[in-house]
Amino acid sequence: MKISARNKLQGKIIEVKKGATTAHVRLEIAPGQIITASITNEAVEELGLKLGAKASAVIKASDVMIAID
Repeated sequence: MKISARNKLQGKIIEVKKGATTAHVRLEIAPGQIITASITNEAVEELGLKLGAKASAVIKASDVMIAID
């Protein structure tokens, strides 16, 4: 696969939680470091995402904001 995004983090799927239309996929990229992605249930099925499988988080954003209360 070729992709223009440069922020690609490889890891292991630790949870796939489907909702009505959207799923939350949790990917452990290092011990204790977890990224959660919200994708469609259809994408979960098409990609065959399963607990314990290897996957990559590809991050492409023009802005990343951090805030504290």
